[in-house]
Amino acid sequence: MTTVELPQLPFPREDVLQLPPEFLALQVEAPIVPVRTPAGDVAWLVTRYAETKALFADPRLGRSHPDPERAARISASAFLGGPMGQADTEAEGQARLRRLLAPAFSARRMASLRSHVAELVAGLLDRMEEQGAPTDLHEALSFPLPVLVICELLGVPFEDREQFRLWSQRASGLTDRAAATAAAGALVGYMAELVGRKRRAPGEDVLSDLLTAEDGGLGEDSIAFLGAALLFAGHETTVARIDIGALLLMAHPDQRDLLRRDPDVVPRAVEEILRVAAPAGVGVPRYAKADIDIGGITIRSGDAVLLTGAFANRDPEAFEDPHRFDIGRDPNPHLSFGHGPHYCIGAGLARVELREVFAALPARFPSMQPAVPLVSLRIRDTLTGGLASLPVTW
Repeated sequence: MTTVELPQLPFPREDVLQLPPEFLALQVEAPIVPVRTPAGDVAWLVTRYAETKALFADPRLGRSHPDPERAARISASAFLGGPMGQADTEAEGQARLRRLLAPAFSARRMASLRSHVAELVAGLLDRMEEQGAPTDLHEALSFPLPVLVICELLGVPFEDREQFRLWSQRASGLTDRAAATAAAGALVGYMAELVGRKRRAPGEDVLSDLLTAEDGGLGEDSIAFLGAALLFAGHETTVARIDIGALLLMAHPDQRDLLRRDPDVVPRAVEEILRVAAPAGVGVPRYAKADIDIGGITIRSGDAVLLTGAFANRDPEAFEDPHRFDIGRDPNPHLSFGHGPHYCIGAGLARVELREVFAALPARFPSMQPAVPLVSLRIRDTLTGGLASLPVTW
């Protein structure tokens, strides 16, 4: 793989609702291209839908690397910044974790959460309306809702949210590895202390369920690490999608009005928000366990590969008029939650939250608009991206 004058990630973006122009040019050029990661190493960036979907499901790619110290790093982030796990036990460990977590994220449990999530959304919008415009939608709705839900699910005290927000943001930073590692350690330490309390006094939550699982074989340290990862993933990505989804609807008033008039279109609207929203641009790292011939190139064993659903979702070979925001789009086989054995186990939870938000928000605030120019909004320089704030008025 050449290392001369490679495109440098992350690509600059002038518009938070559009993909970087540099990526769009690469997508035309080839389905898989070499790039330089934020950490300065070299990785393959997959630009098109068919190759992204195939590689998501390819067992020759994984999160581990046989020689992690020599593996290409994606960023300084403590989460997904480089290889994780043991190469010889990765598949078995992944299957066991999914089996343990399946009851907590089952379709039945997600359906049972829907009315409660709707109540949480209504309460947050009530407070937002009482405070009046302008307000920061990020702080009023986008951040607190997913945090409330994941805290209840895991059994984490909501009042600790500002502390683990700080740890999460620092742990996902792309440039300062020491700070990211320290923040991740603090977050895992916090979860370890919480797991210890739940060992003594279990509750009705996922952490307690993992502690009492008869076939789990997970120690408290492993549960603390898993809990930290779930806490991070369970709110960061959904926060970003609420922000960008709200912006998309404000930028397309015809689609917002259609959504307000016809609540039955909410599920399709959420899928289109998931497809179009691109809150970050680095991608999910994988490492090749064997040589892979695909897209006219050979990915060598040990190479890093970046899979990005947000990029694949704008492939004109997979979606008609892919840059058009159309809440009636059907079918909509986007890859925002991945594909295959690594398909996001929290996809059902995210959909419940997003559906309740976008059923309620246009109905309550049909004239909502950004309170600042769109050009002043910036994607955060973190693994999950998203916005630091979203001032709105109505």
